Amino acid sequence: MGQSGPDVRQIAEGIVAREGGYVNDPDDPGGATNFGVTIGTMARLGMDLDGDGRVTPADVKRLTRAQAVEIFLEHYFARPRIGALPEPLQASVFDMYVNAGANAVKILQRLLRRMGWQIAVDGVVGPQTLAAASEAQAAAPDHLADAYGIARRNYYFALADRRPASRKYARTRAGGKGGWIRRAEEFIAPRYHLSAQEFEARVAAWD
Repeated sequence: MGQSGPDVRQIAEGIVAREGGYVNDPDDPGGATNFGVTIGTMARLGMDLDGDGRVTPADVKRLTRAQAVEIFLEHYFARPRIGALPEPLQASVFDMYVNAGANAVKILQRLLRRMGWQIAVDGVVGPQTLAAASEAQAAAPDHLADAYGIARRNYYFALADRRPASRKYARTRAGGKGGWIRRAEEFIAPRYHLSAQEFEARVAAWD
């Protein structure tokens, strides 16, 4: 599948573990999901697992952990060419691609534009994006992955700013960091994690 980079299968298995099992949350635009694979993805791939001629939540429930890993490796890593990006970016962009599709690449492209590279923000890992990412990694080898993770965290905050129904993914009922923010910070060096006070200040306007 053209995978390059460190332990890609292990990264995919980590994503599946992080995503958890079957959920069908009415506040999640993705609909029925299992191990992070949405009903939309399964329909696009023709995964009628119970053979009734259509893809429904029942098929989503039948999806196995192993099938989810293979879907992620093929359709969220190999086909979008995540493995062609600089190695330090791959795990975070891959994880975000599972979570947000081509927006994962757009976040990187916007970051590269802010850093001075004139590239399109189209969600596609093409020659311009690859060249800019490679040059940016060479210019800031100790910072690009953290900068991407911070941009990803900001993307989640902006989503929650705009859509109150999504705030439960960014902030827990107890007021701490929600799953979205913790997920982004898994790929950011600890010195750039928000303190509890910084997080509270960032989300104060949601109350």
